[in-house]
Amino acid sequence: MDARRGTRTLLTGLAVTAVLAGTAGAASADSTPTATPSKSGAAKAGPKGDGAHALCKRVPKLDRRIDRALKRLDAGVGTRGSVARLEKRIDNAKKANHAAIATYLQDRLNHRKELRTNLEQRKKDLASVHTWCKANDMGKKAHGNGKKAG
Repeated sequence: MDARRGTRTLLTGLAVTAVLAGTAGAASADSTPTATPSKSGAAKAGPKGDGAHALCKRVPKLDRRIDRALKRLDAGVGTRGSVARLEKRIDNAKKANHAAIATYLQDRLNHRKELRTNLEQRKKDLASVHTWCKANDMGKKAHGNGKKAG
């Protein structure tokens, strides 16, 4: 009786899989894109603005996050994620004649130095965003952000 139950379960599973595969195949065969209506019944057209107000609210948090990352990159040998620690690991690998490890770590170091440059640029860009936000009432007055000015 156990063999019948196992066979029955297997056949049921295969039947369900076949039905689901047929449904998925029919759904993927329809190549006509359809707009999904929102709760109001209208199709979504995408963002109405540039999200200035939301970005202005996040500027202090983003600034702290960039500062923390830069601080970690500039920290000493004892800090995980620092450039100095990775340089020390590369030196240790070279001393131990582990050329493959040294090459891998050097690639990571190059990426980390590029990251530092990228973060410094972001910090400058964020400073100009902060200035813009102050001059434009935290983005509330910006046109096309989906909200009425006032």
